[in-house]
Amino acid sequence: MALAGLKVIEFAGLAPGPFAGLILADNGASVTRIDRPAATSGDVLCRGKRSIVIDSKMPSGRKLVEELISAADVVIDPFRPGVLERLGLGPEIFLGDGHKKGLNEKLIFARIVGFPRTGPHKDMAGHDINYLALSGVLAMLPGSSEKPSFPSNILADFAGGGLMCAVGILLALIERGRTGRGQVVNADMVSGTRYLSSYPLIQNYLERPMHAGPRGSNLLDGGSPFYSVYTCKDGGWMSVGCLEPQFFKTFIETFTRVLPTDFDPLNGWKPDAQTQFDRDEWPKLAEYMEKGFLTSPRDFWADVYHGTDACTVPVLTPKEAGEITSYIPKFHPQVSNQSNMNQPLDSKNVIIQPGLHTDAILRDAGFDAGRIQQLRAEGALGKGSLHTPSKL
Repeated sequence: MALAGLKVIEFAGLAPGPFAGLILADNGASVTRIDRPAATSGDVLCRGKRSIVIDSKMPSGRKLVEELISAADVVIDPFRPGVLERLGLGPEIFLGDGHKKGLNEKLIFARIVGFPRTGPHKDMAGHDINYLALSGVLAMLPGSSEKPSFPSNILADFAGGGLMCAVGILLALIERGRTGRGQVVNADMVSGTRYLSSYPLIQNYLERPMHAGPRGSNLLDGGSPFYSVYTCKDGGWMSVGCLEPQFFKTFIETFTRVLPTDFDPLNGWKPDAQTQFDRDEWPKLAEYMEKGFLTSPRDFWADVYHGTDACTVPVLTPKEAGEITSYIPKFHPQVSNQSNMNQPLDSKNVIIQPGLHTDAILRDAGFDAGRIQQLRAEGALGKGSLHTPSKL
């Protein structure tokens, strides 16, 4: 696999850090998650990873973390600015500071924070919705007439944070292949969200028609009836995205043909292919489509449009989508010459118990039984630490 042999240290964290680690693990990297003593974990992004518990506040624990990072290719730091520096584990310790040689100058030191590290919010707590808010993107998203809606915590946490961090790590690894030196990768979720939203943000800045109007009035933000979601008779939904004239023509001609013969919600008004170009008619078109979809259940409409170019498909539940592909999402994109993505896609390796692989990780790092016992006695591995052989 592409990243086989790569050693990654991931400090346990929420959402974006584990997702960046998952991307690396899914491609063959050996990812070790460092958990705090007495930690519990609800992290479900653990496929292919191992866990060790270390008390980094103990001198011997801090030294152990330093040793593991010194032998690693990548470290993923999910903490607020200054946390690892206060532990004496900041990037300058490993990469050098221009005066003193570092302990591991080939290290990729990847850091994920929410707000930009140098901005006025850098020391504040926050979550996906806050980063999305400051990116300028939330103000552009569909919602009600009173306020925009947010797509769970997908956009800032995972796309703008974890995915952008993984991209940065891969870029730094490529550069290390040329220079032999590591570097710091700084990812923040506000900037990452802005970058992946370049298309709508630039369109808005240039006042291009597609995104120039107020939220909810544009082509892709719920303003157009032919790019929206509709409720069906059984409470299911259909997605409609027939932007191009030829696709709208297919959609509307099929729609009007299969509606009940007595369907006439607007007293004789009926849309045709030309209605798409008349914005003054869009309110009527929206009402016609809303009431039309309510005449039949979702699966009826799914069957009607299946195999057509109407850009109209059902909104599947997570369970339905999982039945088509897999309940646990597979790595993507597919790379043709990868040996395979051989981690089983089931619930058995979704969550790992903190510290489950502590002894195996230390043995693989070259620690003998005496040193491991000493670390345990000193409390570096936490009180009552697991003494369980690795299952990976």
